[in-house]
Amino acid sequence: MRTSFACLAKPILHGYFRSSCSWRVRIAFALKGIEYDQVPVNLVKDGGQQLSDQYKVLNPMKQVPAVQIDGITLCQSLAVIQYIEETRPGPRLLPTDPKKRAQVRMVSDLISSGIQPLQNLSVLQKIGAEKVQWAQHFITRGFEALEPMLKETAGTYCVGDEISMADICLVPQVYNADRFKVDISPFPTIKRLNQTLMEIEAFKVSHPSCQPDTPPDLHT
Repeated sequence: MRTSFACLAKPILHGYFRSSCSWRVRIAFALKGIEYDQVPVNLVKDGGQQLSDQYKVLNPMKQVPAVQIDGITLCQSLAVIQYIEETRPGPRLLPTDPKKRAQVRMVSDLISSGIQPLQNLSVLQKIGAEKVQWAQHFITRGFEALEPMLKETAGTYCVGDEISMADICLVPQVYNADRFKVDISPFPTIKRLNQTLMEIEAFKVSHPSCQPDTPPDLHT
């Protein structure tokens, strides 16, 4: 039985418009119909606002997002998604079937652990001049594993015919692939799923081009 949180303050998302992990949370909130406030954390300005002592209190890893919700602070996007799945009504983000639920977590973990961390800002800053080639290599390597996996699990969406946490992870990663000019034509399942998902309102309103901290020249 889900607890009612209607009387509590709106969640606060500390994030960055272009952060994959922040975008995942925005998608989940949109799918669930959860109203929330945003506090921008600019990962570039002032040497990186996520590195400040003030922000470190919220997220000791000095990464985004940090989400203040129901009197606690959660710092990992998948933890936030699974928390609101367990506490809020609305469309399911994890299937009820144990096998499909495991598949959703498998796809989500492949992206969130096996692809995204290797091309996030802190890693690319260490790589330096070769950062684009580095990102292209690891995104392509990840997609080479993800494509056959999704061929087995996908229906309309990543796992069957219900939107899930796997879809929430997929779309931001395809956006990053596009940013780094990765050719996704060898991955037709990934391409199809992304095109389908980007027609859904929750994915549109949460897009990096539509956020309060999006630079004016990047607004759609």
